[in-house]
Amino acid sequence: MSQSEHLRQNAGHCLTLEDTAANDAARKQFRSMGDAWLALAETQEWLDGATPPVSRPQPQSADLIPMPTQGRSS
Repeated sequence: MSQSEHLRQNAGHCLTLEDTAANDAARKQFRSMGDAWLALAETQEWLDGATPPVSRPQPQSADLIPMPTQGRSS
């Protein structure tokens, strides 16, 4: 079993516990833990080269906000 599969299995355990939790606070905690395990699994897959890095669009010049220059007066 790969490291990412193991992490996903841990997430699955948390989601199972969420379904059987006694109250809302416990359900929210198990959901949060499951989400964290899934995030770790996705990161591990990226580190292993199984998923490509997220590509971000390059900003266009119209998207850039000009910074004021110091020391100049108009």
